[in-house]
Formats: sequence, C-alpha cells, structure tokens
Amino acid sequence: MSTRRLPPLHAVRAFEAAARHLSITHAARELNVTPGAVSRHVRTLEENLQASLFVRRATGLELTPVGQSLAEGTREALDRLEEAAAGVRLRHYRQLSIGVYGHFLSRALLPILARLRRDLPELGVDFHASTNPLDLLPSRFDAVIAVSGIGRQSGLVVRPLMPITTVAVAATSRLRKGPVDFARVPLLHTRPRSEDWRRWLDHAGFLAVPVRGGSTFESASQTLEAVVADLGLGIAIEELLGPDLKAGRIAIAHPARRPTRRHFTLQYDVRFAGDPSLVTFADWLCRSLDAERHYST
Repeated sequence: MSTRRLPPLHAVRAFEAAARHLSITHAARELNVTPGAVSRHVRTLEENLQASLFVRRATGLELTPVGQSLAEGTREALDRLEEAAAGVRLRHYRQLSIGVYGHFLSRALLPILARLRRDLPELGVDFHASTNPLDLLPSRFDAVIAVSGIGRQSGLVVRPLMPITTVAVAATSRLRKGPVDFARVPLLHTRPRSEDWRRWLDHAGFLAVPVRGGSTFESASQTLEAVVADLGLGIAIEELLGPDLKAGRIAIAHPARRPTRRHFTLQYDVRFAGDPSLVTFADWLCRSLDAERHYST
C-alpha cells in the first residue's frame, strides 16, 4: 500500500481560510488563532510545496496562479470532508426516548426545547411525562429525568441537572395585603410530596403551625395553578419558578428557603455511557440548564 504524501493539514486549513478571505486577520478570527499562527502555517505550506501561494500587496493578499489552483482544490476537498463528517454524525444519532417528571418538563424543558431543535436539528427526542416516580425507571427509557440523590448508583450514569430548594408561594395579589399568617391561610398540598409543608414549616421556625386540611392536588403544576387562583399557599421548587415569577403570577411568600439533598438528575444505564445520541443530548441539557440558571440570576 502506497503512503499518502500530504502537506501539513493544519497548514492547508489555514491557507484555505486565508485564500477564501484574502486576509490573514479574517482567517485567524475564523479559526480562533492569532494572525501570526496563520502566517506561519502559510509559510510552512509554501516551504512544503516549494511555491509561493500569495502575493502580499499594500492593498492585501492576492493569490498566485499556483495559489489559486490550490485554493480551489483544497476548498473542494474540505467541503467533501465536512459533508462526510456530517453524514457520520447523522448516522450515529438515533431517536431517543426520555422519561421526565412532568413538572420539570413544563417549567424547565418546554421553554428551551426550541433551542434543542435549533442546536441539534438531526437529533430526535421523544419525551414521556409522568408524575409517578415508579413510571420513571431508566430501564423503561433511554434515560429519565427524575428526582434523586447525586451519589453513585449501581449500573447507572447519574448527571445532576439542578438542585431542589423548596419555598412557600402565594398569589401576588395576596401578598399586597401584607405578611402571610401561615396558621390562618389554607395550605395547599401536592399528593406525591405530602411532607413538603411540614418540613418547610419546621425549617422556617413555624413548628406550631398545623398542616392538616387544605386542598390536595395530583401534581405540582396543579398546585401552582391553585395558588395562582388564590385558593391558598403552596410549597414549590424554587429552581422551577422562573416562568411564573417573571410573569407575576405568583410570588415567594416568605424568605425561608429549605435546601434538600435531592436534585433533578438525568439517569441512564451505564451500557449507554458511550452512546453518541445520549451523550450529545446529556451534554446539551446540562449546558443549557446551567446557562438558564446563570441568565435568570
């Protein structure tokens, strides 16, 4: 088998960018390197080929006939390489099935899903929402977004997405009337999180306030809707309140914030640890949620 006699590929890429822009500075900006680095690559290529590729005039760069011929050939070669790489990436991606806690889907995922389609148009993701933790088993999906600790779990990759801090919330109109009396206002409950009020009240120092009575709802989203309707006070996950707080639908009723040991996490079987589709989605999700938190603060 004969050995390919190729010029230095970093030099070829730098030359192609400089030839396309007819500017060392613009090529450097595109390649995210210094103009000096582009100039050195071009000189290396000229030495390798033993030919001048540019005429350097006061008005800028001008390709020599040899340079013009090489520019056309390298542009075509790099275009074909880009198309081949895109085809490989496309073949690696597959349709993903992601189980997700319903309240997280509505408050955290739906606002950024348009960005997912923009950033990764070739990656297909189906989301399956549930309020029942028993439905969100990694064995049922490619991955799940659920509430858990962030420690090592046997057989699973666990990637933390956001911490969980609980706060008391009320309709904005109720807070205009003055401080809330937690002993007199109805406390609204979310069935899967029946201990939230007792834990928050104890943390806030309201040990004597009872939690009996008050309406109960199937999901955290329903509880928030009841808070908006001013049926009473609710306990909410602070990290998921952004859309409601920005819209002025609800407000935090007391400064006490109760941190927990639980997080929203992305979990998947270790056998998928190298799956291109899942790793790409997981990296995108962690990056996007982190950007959202920094933006909101």
